[in-house]
Amino acid sequence: MIAIFFILDRLLKNLALSQVPNSAINIFGRFFSFQFTANPYIAFSLPLYGHLLNALILIIIGLLIYYIFYLILNKKSQKLTALLLTIILFGAISNILDRLLYGYVIDYLELRHFTVFNLADVMISLGALTLLFHYLKGGSFDKDCQTNIK
Repeated sequence: MIAIFFILDRLLKNLALSQVPNSAINIFGRFFSFQFTANPYIAFSLPLYGHLLNALILIIIGLLIYYIFYLILNKKSQKLTALLLTIILFGAISNILDRLLYGYVIDYLELRHFTVFNLADVMISLGALTLLFHYLKGGSFDKDCQTNIK
């Protein structure tokens, strides 16, 4: 499933790049639309950008890969944590590919008067929020998942 979302995000980014400039495709009226937007900044358009940001993101991706492998190879691995981090990782990889190839992240889903984002952002946000919820509940998701699988 993670690979499908990654590939879908890459396909939608290519579609957005080929879109006629300033031509939004309305999905839910004018409230939610598909429109190419070049985003040189980090999440939520915070004004952080440039080579230092790219280096920092690449370091974070490297650390994520290391930690995911650690969780998978550890006998007491936390499968849900590894899964959620993998979702975040694939979203981050999709966005860093944009930064390295184009110098900006390709955003294409616009919530009018709020934000413009892409599927990779959704993967990162939902993965992080679920991981936060997981730890706020005391990490019980992994035990629940293992019990339900048996």
